[in-house]
Amino acid sequence: MATDAGDPIPRFPAGFLWGVSTSAHQIEGAVDEREASVWDVFTAGPGRVKDGSTAAVACDHYHRYREDVALLAGLGVDAYRFSISWPRVNSPGGLDFYDRLVDELCAAGVQAVPTLFHWDLPASLDWLERDTAARFAEYVSGVAQRLGDRVTRWITLNEPAEHTLLGHALGAHAPGKRLLFDALPVAHHQLLAHGLAVRALRAAGATDLGIANSHGPTWPASAEPADLEAVGFYDVLLNRLFADPVVLGEYPEGIGELMPGDVHSDLEVIGEPVDWYGINYYAPTRVGAPQGTETEFGGLTMPAELPFCVREIEDRPVTDFGWPVVPEGLTELLTGFRDRYGDRLPPIVITENGCSYEGIDDQDRITYLDGHVRALHAALESGVDVRGYFVWSLMDNFEWAEGYARRFGLVHVDFDDPATLKRTPKASYHWFRDLLRAQR
Repeated sequence: MATDAGDPIPRFPAGFLWGVSTSAHQIEGAVDEREASVWDVFTAGPGRVKDGSTAAVACDHYHRYREDVALLAGLGVDAYRFSISWPRVNSPGGLDFYDRLVDELCAAGVQAVPTLFHWDLPASLDWLERDTAARFAEYVSGVAQRLGDRVTRWITLNEPAEHTLLGHALGAHAPGKRLLFDALPVAHHQLLAHGLAVRALRAAGATDLGIANSHGPTWPASAEPADLEAVGFYDVLLNRLFADPVVLGEYPEGIGELMPGDVHSDLEVIGEPVDWYGINYYAPTRVGAPQGTETEFGGLTMPAELPFCVREIEDRPVTDFGWPVVPEGLTELLTGFRDRYGDRLPPIVITENGCSYEGIDDQDRITYLDGHVRALHAALESGVDVRGYFVWSLMDNFEWAEGYARRFGLVHVDFDDPATLKRTPKASYHWFRDLLRAQR
């Protein structure tokens, strides 16, 4: 990087959007006040969450949202990216909660940026079924009609790649299916749901729409042809499969014929123009040729029949999750997107970036965020049109299959005391607050 971590972070353009992110299932709790989601069913099974926990209470944001909005106001963010629980909206009075939350955010001067699907599918539905995309559009239309007078910026889906891979191909997340490549219809139906949601939001008058896809550079384990072939396949599967249809209106070569239905007509829907493209970035992935045996990586069991093998990235510091810390990977990713998609690429917003570390005096998190903000600025200097940056996450939460064992928050939550779930701003909260003040 051109600037050392001890130097002031360069100024970002006027109007650059600074925010933090959360998701409904990870923080809301109050599961008895909504219908069941696939995550409620999944976590009820033995051994599926590492510490045996559930999100039944989580951070109890459903009842403590005013306290959490006050933390947002104290932080000084421009925007709060949260998700709306489809199962809660399906329940009597469910939208009333989001009405109250949006009103509270407006009163605090914080822009509401809802994500309409962040993995908590109603338990009665299945992404293997095409009709789920149509049901999603109906749900989105109702939410937009209720909140659209105050919400201007919307996100359709969060990380359909992970929801497909972890939830339907490998079985590590809800709904716990191990379909491998038979999970491809799940990817297609989520992308179709995105396009239908864009149309529903436009019909409701929305003008500031995006999606939050996860992406990262894919690095070869070596220059051997077999490793390079595996890298190319992995990059298509985790990056281009979910970006090309949205940005270009087409699947990568060889993928479209694997998808169900009238793919040509569906791509016209999926490729509905968005106003910006959201990227969640955490780390690159090092990939090599398959080894012919089952392997373990990042707590996941990778089946032997996969046409690639994920390898460790060596000689890098790692987070408590074991993920490598590679800030310059963000610059590489963004400049690579610019080069791949050119004028077809909408403006970019970093919709998630963060790390798991213990402790309230979380200097490692400060170092991580400092490096990634600088890497983001380097991408801007290289000509990438980036309009915003959201830290994951506002507060410690239910970290999916990891339970409460991983802490991504700028705010510490005392899960050992469920009566209070005391919130304590960490050192990183104060660092980010000071960064935002310096940027204004």
